[in-house]
Amino acid sequence: MSAAPAGPVAPRPVRVGRLDPTRCSVTALVRGDSPVATAGPAQRWLLVEQPGPWGRDALTQSRFDQAVAPRLAARARAEGMRVLLVRRPGERLAESEHRWGYADGRPGREGVWWSTRGSDADLLDVPWDGSVGERAPDPVYLVCTHGQHDACCALRGRPLARAMPAADVWECSHLGGCRFATNVLVLPHGFAYAQVPDDGADLVAAHARGQVALPWLRGRAGLPQPAQAAQQAARERLGLLGVDDLPLRGSQRLPGTAEEAAAGVERFDVVLGGPDGDVVVRVESRPADAAAQLTCKALHPAHPRDWTVLSVG
Repeated sequence: MSAAPAGPVAPRPVRVGRLDPTRCSVTALVRGDSPVATAGPAQRWLLVEQPGPWGRDALTQSRFDQAVAPRLAARARAEGMRVLLVRRPGERLAESEHRWGYADGRPGREGVWWSTRGSDADLLDVPWDGSVGERAPDPVYLVCTHGQHDACCALRGRPLARAMPAADVWECSHLGGCRFATNVLVLPHGFAYAQVPDDGADLVAAHARGQVALPWLRGRAGLPQPAQAAQQAARERLGLLGVDDLPLRGSQRLPGTAEEAAAGVERFDVVLGGPDGDVVVRVESRPADAAAQLTCKALHPAHPRDWTVLSVG
């Protein structure tokens, strides 16, 4: 293993924009919070078109059939799926085509399939495996605009969703990481992005080439956080930007001292598949020194975790 210069994996500078300076997305930019290794755990998603307002819990606080909503949520939990409500930017309720989609981001199974439903109850019985519907030919872009969950998502997300130059763009419900708004999830691979600037044209252009947009990458959803941090470091070091580059081969947590354990310090060796053999990345994670309000509605400050690259080889 060859040593690489140690240092935190940091975000690129992004303009703060005209938001109240107390908003979580503004304070996160001022602090320099890194979005690396913050993509969520889901690898399969149920996308449910539902225009109109969404409450904090989008599925159960929307115009979706409320007799169906808890049963749909229960099925999704049982099948390990994440439910996201989606709507076209600016779409009105009368324009809905009652679409729904199944998205699979697992390596080797990637795809998004779109269908329509006659009623919300239809979603309780249809297969969630890609066997029904029309496969999306291009990447699907989900922009979090869930203002009832966090105002930053709406204030930053809605303008981006309207402007993004891609064929299949949707507003979506809560993706997580509100302080990193604007948040975008690109399906089917499940790459999560943070603080996407301007109209997102550079992000769209990268995925049109089959590549990730490294400056704003949070990670690939479903991968453990150490693997997300390791992939980011290896992509930066080796220039491997293809969406399928550097697959995860394995990860091992390394032993530490009692003092490190008490301080929440963790180290991992992550093995990734490279074009010329395995690439081993050693990363370290520890709580940030200062606690902060991580969402606009947070009741208490918390310590986000910082990731540091120790070596790539």
